[in-house]
Amino acid sequence: MNYSYTDCLAIFGVGGAHPGGLQLTKELLSREKINETTSILDAGCGTGQTSAYIAEQYRCKVTSLDSNKIMLDKARKRFLPLRLPIEVKQGSTENLPFSEGIFDLILSESVISFTDVSLTIPEFRRVLKPNGVLLAIEMVLEKSLSEEELKTLVNFYGVSQILTEKEWSNFFQRSKFKHVNIEKYNLQIDENNVQNATDFSLSENIDDEFFEILEKHMHFTKVYKDVLGFRLFRCYK
Repeated sequence: MNYSYTDCLAIFGVGGAHPGGLQLTKELLSREKINETTSILDAGCGTGQTSAYIAEQYRCKVTSLDSNKIMLDKARKRFLPLRLPIEVKQGSTENLPFSEGIFDLILSESVISFTDVSLTIPEFRRVLKPNGVLLAIEMVLEKSLSEEELKTLVNFYGVSQILTEKEWSNFFQRSKFKHVNIEKYNLQIDENNVQNATDFSLSENIDDEFFEILEKHMHFTKVYKDVLGFRLFRCYK
């Protein structure tokens, strides 16, 4: 395979690729105290669907960060006609290009798993203000898998590892977050609501291999639906 799963997401320009999509994002943000003075980092912003929603809904300062140039180009294209004052940065969550203590809230939607977890989580804490909050949606291993199956999934998705809920909790606590709230969320998607439809921003001339990757992802989603779950983590600095 010449391309990765994340390359596939970039080429198809999938917005809200995380579990629950934008519907879950809206639910999470509605629980927070966000106003025009709030400073938010959308870490691993992708095509900017979440960033655009936050900027329009809350009129606060939003910074969009991603390591993928294709994703960021599509995000800028989304923001331009909306005239949204969103700062766009290319960079890695493992070494954030920001000073200490500048964000009130960090939103990370299925991002940390695709990085070195031991580097990204402390970096998130570093750039949060005192009493700042990290909201993370992450894949968890619900049941044990054979070494071979686990290796297949790790290699396909390009993640460093697939963690259990307890392992995630340990990483956050070792990074000295004061309190970690973990929620197993049962989201009921209203498929008749067009706002919940998957958002795409397609590139031109898409290689057939990308369709094969997408098909394989759908296969794994079905086969491992009881094995690969997700959790919502709310971590207080």
